[in-house]
Amino acid sequence: MIEVSTSVLDLSEKDFTHSIYNLETARTDYFHIDVMDGKFVPNDTSKRMLDYATTISHISQLGIDVHLMVNEPEKFIDDYIALSPRILTFQFEPVKNDKQKILNMISDLKENGVRVGIAINPGTDINEIKEYLPYIHVVLVMTVWAGLGGQELIPETVEKVKDLKKYFEENNLDLDIEVDGGVNEKTVKDVVEAGANILVSGSYILNSDDCKIAIGRLKNCL
Repeated sequence: MIEVSTSVLDLSEKDFTHSIYNLETARTDYFHIDVMDGKFVPNDTSKRMLDYATTISHISQLGIDVHLMVNEPEKFIDDYIALSPRILTFQFEPVKNDKQKILNMISDLKENGVRVGIAINPGTDINEIKEYLPYIHVVLVMTVWAGLGGQELIPETVEKVKDLKKYFEENNLDLDIEVDGGVNEKTVKDVVEAGANILVSGSYILNSDDCKIAIGRLKNCL
């Protein structure tokens, strides 16, 4: 089953509650929370995203899908655990040289009933995260470089999704593959056929004439 996680990054604060209602009725599966610290990526959305996530946790029955694009993810985890996210994913690159930190975060999240994800940028090889795969639930393959919305999907990242799916099958691993960046009606078929089953989309959905139709097209791979 294909699920859609709609990024709320570009929603305005003024109409936020109404927009969340519209997206819920349009049948998004998750609200994607793009947490940036102004260090790992240029923008700093940390305060606004925590405010948005807190609001969503109070007004919606749908889960939040948190993506930490930050240098020190361990400093953000507790705030989001308190909001009971469905998925919390941390970017691998800032912590890749600290195996114990990675294992501690995975353990902390799992102990609190949160599904754990590791995100990798286009330049990171899947071999770098293989040792952690038995302990997590989701791999988020960035199909653009983390930090900026509205980018076009990088075609080479589709091959990374294929390789990851093949590795899961060969090693009897039951993980979700999430993709984030440039997902729209023109690219969705390729990423789904490659093995992705959770699709993050922001501008394609939010800029559409009808977000329900846009979400439906993604779920039906059109």
